[in-house]
Amino acid sequence: MQGRDVDRPVGEWDEVYASPEFQSLRRRFRVFVFPMTVLFLAWYALYVLLADYAHGFMSAKVAGNITVGLIFGLLQFVSTFVITALYVRYADRRLDPLADELRERVEGARE
Repeated sequence: MQGRDVDRPVGEWDEVYASPEFQSLRRRFRVFVFPMTVLFLAWYALYVLLADYAHGFMSAKVAGNITVGLIFGLLQFVSTFVITALYVRYADRRLDPLADELRERVEGARE
C-alpha cells in the first residue's frame, strides 16, 4: 500500500490519469520543462567546454581579479534563479488553474 491513497481505488487513479484534463496538464508542463532543461544544459555544457578548452578566454581579466570564467560561473547561479522565477510565473498562469480544476473535480467525485 506504500505510495497509494488507500481511500481511492487504483482504477479511479487510472481514470484521472487518462482524463483529457490531466493529459492537458502534463502537456503544458512538458512544453515549459523540456525546452528549458535543454536550454540550461546547453548553457552549462558551454560553460564546461569553455572552462576546459578556452583557458585564455576564461582567464581574461575583466576588472581587477574578476575573470570571464568567474562571471560565467556566477551566471550559472543567476540563470538557475531566473529559470525558477519563470517556472513559478508559468505555473501560476498555466498549470495551477488547470490543476485546481482537476483536483476539485476529483475530490468532488469522492464525496
